Amino acid sequence: MMENKRKDTRNVNPFEEQMVSLSRVTKVTKGGRHFRFSATMVVGDRKGQVGIGTGKANEVPDAIKKAVQAAQKNMAKVTLVDDRTISHEATGVRGASKVLLRPASKGTGVKAGGPVRAVLELAGVKDILSKSLGSNTKINMAYATFNALKAQKTVEEVAKLRGKKVEEIL
Repeated sequence: MMENKRKDTRNVNPFEEQMVSLSRVTKVTKGGRHFRFSATMVVGDRKGQVGIGTGKANEVPDAIKKAVQAAQKNMAKVTLVDDRTISHEATGVRGASKVLLRPASKGTGVKAGGPVRAVLELAGVKDILSKSLGSNTKINMAYATFNALKAQKTVEEVAKLRGKKVEEIL
């Protein structure tokens, strides 16, 4: 009477994927133009893990697949306060793009647009304020946001760096 039940563990991916940009890249040679595709993807579990990666290939699905693999290799853990916002203000820079992230009170939501929103939502941030400064290139804005999230420090880390107790800092 006992049935043999097995879970299919192939292709079970705990991460969500979101495309930041997809562009056609042209290489002009003696024989003509060669077209390829470049994809930038953000991967996250909405629980504090997020990654970003780019991939290039002759076909769109292959470029997306490569970008997802690169993003999964380039993952970072983001510590969230109350599972909703970041611990302190941070600025991320990539190229000429700058992204300022500021913690927000409960119920504010994600005040960000485009690639910044994609990175923050897949990281699991629910309340945050953001401001993009400088260049607004999609890829650089996404990476700048990622860098700002990686620069986050918890109260415990700050206390350890300063050689103090957590209570002294708070």
